[in-house]
Amino acid sequence: MYQFSRAIYRELSPLVEGSSRERDNHAAVLRACEATIERLATDRHYFARPARTLFNDIRPHFPIAAQPRVWQVVTTYLTCAQDWLAKQPQHGYDVNGKPLECRATTRRGTPCQRMPLPHNGYCPSHQHLAETEEYGHRMAA
Repeated sequence: MYQFSRAIYRELSPLVEGSSRERDNHAAVLRACEATIERLATDRHYFARPARTLFNDIRPHFPIAAQPRVWQVVTTYLTCAQDWLAKQPQHGYDVNGKPLECRATTRRGTPCQRMPLPHNGYCPSHQHLAETEEYGHRMAA
């Protein structure tokens, strides 16, 4: 997954504003890119707008004239990353090697330990929760 964060940084690094803390600005942009991609890979069901989040994190490090280009680069690469993640088969483990767990909680309030289905993150027992999420999204629109 780091190929996406490094690609974003490589394309944006010439545009980073120079100052007395130039290395700090570059490091902050790289850290923000890596953190966003990491969260996208591990928690994409609860990460509503990754492009907007990353852009808001890194925009202070760029001049105003470069910000449309920064937005374009961020949205392009994060769209590619989301598409790539959606196409990856799930073998029961996340990108860090931890076993996948259902997104639901049990009646006792503990996380469900069952293996989720790849298309929505819920186990077969909790598919009704995925249906209510879809209904809520349609009602909001």
